[in-house]
Amino acid sequence: MVWFWILLITNESIIMCYAIPGRIEAIKGNRVIVDYFGEKKEAINELKDLSIGDYIYAQGGYVIEKVPSDYALSVLDLWRESFFNLQKLDMSLSSSVLPRDGVDEKLINILDRLIYGGSASRKDIGYILTISDKKSLDYIYKTANFLRQKHLKNSCCVHGIIEISNQCSCACAYCGISSLNQGLRRYKMSVEEAVKVAVDAIDRYGFKALVLQSGEPADKDEFIEYCEAIIQGIRAHKAVFLCISFGEIGLRGLERLYKAGARGMLMRFETSNENLYSRLHPNKMLASRLEHIRYAIELGYLVFTGALIGLPGQTIEDIVEDIFLVRELNAEMYSFGPFIPHEASLLSKASPPDRDMVLKVLAALRFVDYKDARILVTTAFETLDPEARRRGLLAGANSVMLNITPLEYRRLYDIYPDRAWSETGVEEQIESTLTLLQSLGRAPTDLGVR
Repeated sequence: MVWFWILLITNESIIMCYAIPGRIEAIKGNRVIVDYFGEKKEAINELKDLSIGDYIYAQGGYVIEKVPSDYALSVLDLWRESFFNLQKLDMSLSSSVLPRDGVDEKLINILDRLIYGGSASRKDIGYILTISDKKSLDYIYKTANFLRQKHLKNSCCVHGIIEISNQCSCACAYCGISSLNQGLRRYKMSVEEAVKVAVDAIDRYGFKALVLQSGEPADKDEFIEYCEAIIQGIRAHKAVFLCISFGEIGLRGLERLYKAGARGMLMRFETSNENLYSRLHPNKMLASRLEHIRYAIELGYLVFTGALIGLPGQTIEDIVEDIFLVRELNAEMYSFGPFIPHEASLLSKASPPDRDMVLKVLAALRFVDYKDARILVTTAFETLDPEARRRGLLAGANSVMLNITPLEYRRLYDIYPDRAWSETGVEEQIESTLTLLQSLGRAPTDLGVR
């Protein structure tokens, strides 16, 4: 069983895993306070046999597993020195000493207010999104990275995603797996296949948080039964935080999958502009999308949500409203990625946004929620720019997603062309990710909820 990956730092081997065991300091109802090397984090607990002093793994803000003390202490001993060395490197890369020569003065005033604890208004964010000169852009990104480090330290969420089916009943104007794409070969993993892929990801590669994703089903009842079997099958084998991403499966469907053991939901609202949403999603309403998101939160799901950047017809004002909507929803993770046209979609002739617009949005998300936000560097951004992961993590982001779908299926999950990592094995993705995180002083862990 491979729980760890070994990396070299200053000629010394360190051991890095996807979660650090923490010691329970206090129990308050269904929540526990967990200590990680002196940092106190809160996590939701559903286990019945926990006591103060126990060691646990938490992921996505949930306690997922109690671990023996001797094992936890051995892992912590291996982590201790490397954890603080990584923090020092991260601090040096996110220095508060930011060069201001040639930087837009109004921008400096806005960001100074945020550095000292102020809040960002819609007008502030709108102004930031109009900035285009290099020195001011660099100042935006460095300020966002400074705020990320100041409030959230060097933790970086590393989740795995399994695309269990590319079947979809929706006709979204931008998506390559929409029902409009008649030339795409469709697939649906068997329950046994999906469970095996997930268990392998946990056992062989150390993942403790997995996203199960598919297109939106036509027969929702049949699909919910299928997903219940997958979720229950995984949970019967292994402790893991499971997140679902299946589109609008109905409020009853959300209830059933929560009962089965899902605790996270990834569902973007795509745009906060109702008219734009309707143009992009025939026979769909933004209100229904938001109803699903809000009901999932009410049920207890930790919600990952966000919007597309650069949609045809989208304005700066729309993007500002997208940013504030995701903040108002109190989402656990923010997922904002660029629109990339697919040749088989209705928007095949449209153009994607430029790299700096995506980076400005990631930074703006940090500015509106600098104390709490987990901000994802999406695969779409990595498709748009090969250096997106590094650039995004240095512009306020603190989460990445690795694709662990078997290659024969991953190639068919064709939501946009030339998708990053679509031909890359899991081992290579892990090695590349951990090498990058090492170079930035980030620890590939999830330290619990806010």
